[in-house]
Amino acid sequence: MSRPVIGVTCYVEPARFTVWETTAALLPYGYVEHVVRAGGQPVILPPAGDPAGLVGRLDGLIVAGGGDIDPARYGEPPHERTGYVRGFRDDAELGLVRAALDAGLPFLGVCRGLQVLNTVLGGTLHQHVPDVVGHGDHAPAPGRFGRMPVRLTPGSRVAGILGAGTADVAHYHHQAIARPGEGLTVTARAEDGTAEAAELAGHPFALGVQWHPEADDECALFAALVDHVRR
Repeated sequence: MSRPVIGVTCYVEPARFTVWETTAALLPYGYVEHVVRAGGQPVILPPAGDPAGLVGRLDGLIVAGGGDIDPARYGEPPHERTGYVRGFRDDAELGLVRAALDAGLPFLGVCRGLQVLNTVLGGTLHQHVPDVVGHGDHAPAPGRFGRMPVRLTPGSRVAGILGAGTADVAHYHHQAIARPGEGLTVTARAEDGTAEAAELAGHPFALGVQWHPEADDECALFAALVDHVRR
């Protein structure tokens, strides 16, 4: 069969490349490589126009990492450490995820992507995880991933995909699920209790992880999404 079309959301940020310094729609290339390796055709979805209107043309959706969601979206004032808020991206991705859930589109959320899913479902976020757990190991330094184990819930989709009770994964986040949204179950936690994965009951494939699978050489999560689409 032809490659399933997997939409991947992206950043819009100032960037430098070759001789240019300009605002760009951009995405860490690991997302692209993993989707292609899994047999999918990645299509980058910038937060412009009406990406929610494309749901019927996609076989699967990945909502990528990025800056913080505006806390007003889940009814809270901003923490002093909440940053890189992009209202236009919130608008686009919240609408896109609502449309994807309504359509039963297979969905994988990565870091911010999990937070978008939780917000759409009426959940809330810890705006600065170090305030909750007392350390900064989930984001050890700007531009550097931390490695921390997560405990996977037996019988969960994420445990079945990764085939283990624990996984050592790449972390770079300072926010996480506080109150899970309606129908969302936390299915992985760090040793300090931070929610690291969640799944939506009753949906054929709606999974989000707080860590960064695109940063690793092998990624069963991307393969599982594409395999689910093929089946």
